[in-house]
Amino acid sequence: MSIRKHQPPGEIIQKIKLWPSLNGILHGVKSVKIKGAYIELITHCGQQIKIRNSRHSRVARWLRNKWYAGACPKCRVPEWKLEKYSQTKFL
Repeated sequence: MSIRKHQPPGEIIQKIKLWPSLNGILHGVKSVKIKGAYIELITHCGQQIKIRNSRHSRVARWLRNKWYAGACPKCRVPEWKLEKYSQTKFL
């Protein structure tokens, strides 16, 4: 899968349905709502998160560089999705 490199993180999260938390845990995303400068996420483990929709944010950097410490055990992110995420190219 190819994704443009410097698009807002809200659009990237909508496509790949993954979100890296502050401590590096990769969560599966159930729903994404873009509301102006903010994104509201609901993860598969039930967390509701409100983040800024900034191209230079920590989330955008972590998604572009494909950094994460591990997958959330509650979200049960499948292995094929992690492999597809690691093979995603940002153009």
